[in-house]
Amino acid sequence: MRLLCCLVALLALALQHQCHGLLLLPLTNTLISSLRGANDTTTTPIHHLLRSSSLRSAARHGRHRARRSAPPPPPGPGRRHRQLSLPLSPGSDYTLSLSVGPASAAAPVSLFLDTGSDLVWFPCAPFTCMLCEGKPTPSGGHSSSAPLPLPPPPDSRRVPCASPLCSAAHASAPPSDLCAAAGCPLEDIETGSCRGASHACPPLYYAYGDGSLVAHLRRGRVGLGASVAVDNFTFACAHTALGEPVGVAGFGRGPLSLPGQLAPQLSGRFSYCLVSHSFRADRLIRPSPLILGRSPDAAAETGGFVYTPLLHNPKHPYFYSVALEAVSVGATRIQARPELARVDRAGNGGMVVDSGTTFTMLPNETYARVAEAFARAMAAAGFARAERAEEQTGLTPCYHYAASDRGVPPLALHFRGNATVALPRRNYFMGFKSEEEAGGAGRKDDVGCLMLMNGGDVSGEDGGDDGPAGTLGNFQQQGFEVVYDVDAGRVGFARRRCTELWDSLSRR
Repeated sequence: MRLLCCLVALLALALQHQCHGLLLLPLTNTLISSLRGANDTTTTPIHHLLRSSSLRSAARHGRHRARRSAPPPPPGPGRRHRQLSLPLSPGSDYTLSLSVGPASAAAPVSLFLDTGSDLVWFPCAPFTCMLCEGKPTPSGGHSSSAPLPLPPPPDSRRVPCASPLCSAAHASAPPSDLCAAAGCPLEDIETGSCRGASHACPPLYYAYGDGSLVAHLRRGRVGLGASVAVDNFTFACAHTALGEPVGVAGFGRGPLSLPGQLAPQLSGRFSYCLVSHSFRADRLIRPSPLILGRSPDAAAETGGFVYTPLLHNPKHPYFYSVALEAVSVGATRIQARPELARVDRAGNGGMVVDSGTTFTMLPNETYARVAEAFARAMAAAGFARAERAEEQTGLTPCYHYAASDRGVPPLALHFRGNATVALPRRNYFMGFKSEEEAGGAGRKDDVGCLMLMNGGDVSGEDGGDDGPAGTLGNFQQQGFEVVYDVDAGRVGFARRRCTELWDSLSRR
């Protein structure tokens, strides 16, 4: 029987609906606050935002691939290392709101959305955060102005040491090891009787590239919008953190991730459609829709999807890795490095589809060939280089460019499975006004920059670091519905007007 969509609530300045087995939630872009200065009468220069975003993208991608040559940590419970950096200054780009605790006293929490990790966690009082001064918050402010963490939800309870989710949180450590660390008697370990609060899952150490935390796994009620609540949702309650003042909603592949815990009720699929913003606050008034449980039939109604298969990553199974085979600039098709199309047994290679990295990162050789082809086409069209803009933004190449100009070559990404994603111009070449600073007398030049970045060397290129060979950033995903179809082992892309998609789904 068709469900009536009659529940509407105001949450994060938008609506959430559940209809036909689908849950619609709003994603808020933290740039709304970052684009404004200390008050609404001032604005942050766009080239400053581009600079911070390019630095953050490079740091995050680099930490995807960092420390591969370092000796591995000693085995044992409580150590779960990630060569992955979550919110890096000035913060991840998209947040969503959940509620935790009993329905009569549920408390809202804002978390950074991340498809590159598989744990849902948030700070719980008492909470100590070291080296967190000046770190960002979902509101766009800094940690010093963030709301104080609440105690663990009163209806929640610790996860037992023998739970499969405890093992999953501790890098698949055997339950016997975890229960021994929890102080369970040997006879109970042997008989599988280590259950209950007295033998809880040991504290979890979770390390990112630039921070870490210690948390307890708990199970309790988590609300998603106004119409859906999960009574036995597993999350991590952090009491100590290093450089990580804000919680994260992990959307990666794994049993502890948010979509992993909602399956099969909302199926093994989710999608989002990121509203195109070009670093302009007036384009971020409307939310970006996050759609949980989007079925293939429902997605097919709106049409236009191209799909590429997911690659298995034995070392980092939570990554959504795909195979990038080529990049086209105009009529020139550039074959991608072979590492972009495969993942080896050590977990190296592939291209990670990532909600938390702003700009797409390509390996050095592939990026150089793409940038060279782009530069040739721009020079042939008569565009002059804008070196000052390159210095200001960290992006290259940049050109003197006005919105009315023609001649910018088209650019497309070619993924395995004959999946070609032709990017809108604003997704790979963005025009803006570059402000002259010292001695410039306030002059503003119309410029534009290629919004792809050099991700550095990969294995085989001068002995560089290993790890993911490339990252598909969220700036290039704008204006597309990106569907993560875990059940079918694929990722799909379809051009959309994301605000219209939000309006269409929220009216159902």
